[in-house]
Amino acid sequence: MANQSVVASDTLLKRNPVQRFLITFKKNWQLHLMIVLPLVYMLLFHYWPMYGLQIAFRDYSSADGITGSPWVGLAFFEKFFANNNWSRYVWNTFRISMYSLAASFPVPVILALTLHVNENKALKKIAQNVSYIPHFISTVVMVSILKQVLSPMTGFYGVLCKWLEVSPIDLFGTAEAFDHLYVWSGVWQNMGWNAIIYISALSAVSPDLHEAARIDGASRWKRVLYVDIPAILPTICIMLIMRMGHVLSVGYEKIYLMQNDLNLQVSEVISTFVFREGLSKSNFSFGAAVGLMNSVINTCMVFLVNWITNKLSDGEAGLF
Repeated sequence: MANQSVVASDTLLKRNPVQRFLITFKKNWQLHLMIVLPLVYMLLFHYWPMYGLQIAFRDYSSADGITGSPWVGLAFFEKFFANNNWSRYVWNTFRISMYSLAASFPVPVILALTLHVNENKALKKIAQNVSYIPHFISTVVMVSILKQVLSPMTGFYGVLCKWLEVSPIDLFGTAEAFDHLYVWSGVWQNMGWNAIIYISALSAVSPDLHEAARIDGASRWKRVLYVDIPAILPTICIMLIMRMGHVLSVGYEKIYLMQNDLNLQVSEVISTFVFREGLSKSNFSFGAAVGLMNSVINTCMVFLVNWITNKLSDGEAGLF
């Protein structure tokens, strides 16, 4: 039987790719059928819109259409770099994104490990539900809650300062506080949701490993350090690589809602600048050019971090 399997495998490898695909498809047609809808979704909503990227190189007019608009090459890219504040927009975006990554990336891992270690099932379920709920609060509601709680006049923060006989500061009007408000409110809102994938990875850790470590006298902390963390390390690396693909794509919704004239110097990022200059003023070509530049940089960051991860893990933890 083994010899027959080897012969069958050799015969399949000798066929051309089309024949190999047809044979494999006929054998596993149910599995191929399952990916049809996701594949159609990806092609329709992720790849077909790339046709519109040429807007970044054309002086787009809705009357003339995409292909009818005149070709201007790199004119809109030059327009962005001709702006005296372009470096500030890029720096604000990079600073906020890296601060958010440094603050929010470890927290879900720590939360997942904490819940995994906890043997009280009732407490674990309560903690999971409490940490998940903020994720489903909309951005508008989240910013409204922040403004009400941190109001120096009527909010909890203002009342507490008055009770302590301390003069409250308008945090939303203080440029130095903007980064902290944005990042740590995001950490609180999303840590439970982001921990789900790590909780799933920890549930797949073999109990035999913990049993062997327990027999060897390892404490619970040692088992977390030498069993749990190495088991989820590939998942952590993959999530880090995927996160780096959005390093310059700080969402404009929350930042735009938190902006005011007093913190605009530190809160204006690429996405809000594109919204103001590209969409609000109907300058779609300019917005597309800046967005394309942003996407290219993010793609380069993904490949760079993946290369570094492969080098550090001998090719075992990279995404591709």
